[in-house]
Amino acid sequence: MSAHPYAGGAPPAPPQGKPRKAALAAWIGSALEYYDFFIYGSAAALVFPKVFFAPDDPATATLISLATFGVAYAARPVGALFLGHLGDRLGRRTIMVWTLILMGLSTFLIGCLPTYAQAGTTAPVLLVLMRVLQGLSAAGEQASSNAMTLEHAPEHRRGYYTSFTLNGTQAGQILATLVFIPVAALPDEQLYSWGWRIPFLLSALVAIAGYVIRRTLEETPVFQQASAGQDVARMPLAELLRNHWADVLRVVAAALIATVSTIFSVWALSYATSEAAGLTKSGMLWVNGCANAVALVAIPLWARLSDRIGRRPVFLVGALGSGVMIFVYLWAISTGSYPLVFVTGLLFFGVVYSAANGIWPSFYSEMFPARVRLSGVAVGTQTGFAVAGFAVTFAAQIAGPNGDNWVGVAAFTAAFCAVCAIAVATGRETHRTPTAELGLRPSPEPDRASRRQPVAR
Repeated sequence: MSAHPYAGGAPPAPPQGKPRKAALAAWIGSALEYYDFFIYGSAAALVFPKVFFAPDDPATATLISLATFGVAYAARPVGALFLGHLGDRLGRRTIMVWTLILMGLSTFLIGCLPTYAQAGTTAPVLLVLMRVLQGLSAAGEQASSNAMTLEHAPEHRRGYYTSFTLNGTQAGQILATLVFIPVAALPDEQLYSWGWRIPFLLSALVAIAGYVIRRTLEETPVFQQASAGQDVARMPLAELLRNHWADVLRVVAAALIATVSTIFSVWALSYATSEAAGLTKSGMLWVNGCANAVALVAIPLWARLSDRIGRRPVFLVGALGSGVMIFVYLWAISTGSYPLVFVTGLLFFGVVYSAANGIWPSFYSEMFPARVRLSGVAVGTQTGFAVAGFAVTFAAQIAGPNGDNWVGVAAFTAAFCAVCAIAVATGRETHRTPTAELGLRPSPEPDRASRRQPVAR
């Protein structure tokens, strides 16, 4: 049975929160944290094959380098179990501060690592270890930020305010791209010796900024109300898996939409700059950066639309549209036409994918009650994201020895979009459900016999 049946009345509405402050804190924190996370993706595609792996087999080095990108996604479900539990026990703010500091520190240490030429196989081992720490941090960042913004937001604008978490993620990717553009333009000797370290060393600022930004952030009214009433779950994971396992599985399936992001940001970048397509590193980084800039505008607009018409229809536009646009975008890359790549990239990742990307923070969070909200979103999303992270490695294998089977990679990505669309289409609509009743299920209606009044004799 659910811990909170509302047959006898819904829980009282929480006090009014501070949605703008919460959204700003989530935006800035996500931008700083995902700057760290995404510079690894650029480096894994463009630099690490020649810096951290044996130089005698470039194709294998590239494949292994892309696999290390997925290692963080494999670590994320583990981090979700631990951080989700702590977030539902100790509060959202504690996790938001801790994850940002961990991400900044681990990324800074990547910039300090020895190369393969300096330390042999020790170098990639240390690289993987730092990537695991990045994954553990990312596991708690988005889920805690989503819970924070949703629980501060007014009833009718939860989609809009919660979208700032993903809006910040896009800003972080823009920042990572802008930092990497001048680095990638360096002569190879400088790039592979010291230039690649610069973006990672700058992450020392992230740890400082994370503490300054989030140390004064107030806990959500929802969690404060639960704490005051001693209504905080003692074993959130046990309660989640006992009462909400179906919604966890739905989030796992829907979270496969993240495959679109990893293929666009990493595999397509590697393919475009290979001999098969022949586009330049700097040119493709500008495509990624501009597409994310468009997404900064598109995400809150899609989210506002979802507050009006519902989460599901907007999400489905993003999922099904991305399944079509991945073919168009990879075809454009195969032509070698930079203007065509630029236009299709902005439409695909900046506009269409944003319809799903901007909605999932509210859609997933609204599936769960406050007692297990952070755990539910963290475990569900990070399990799905783990699959999406390794999609880059599978795509590299599907592309074949020449790396040019873009049709196979597009079909592979579209299949994940289809699975996501089915999960979303069969879910319940939540945009008009009061915050206090989110994730709660009404008791079944009594049958006719129990409703029948006794006949007076």
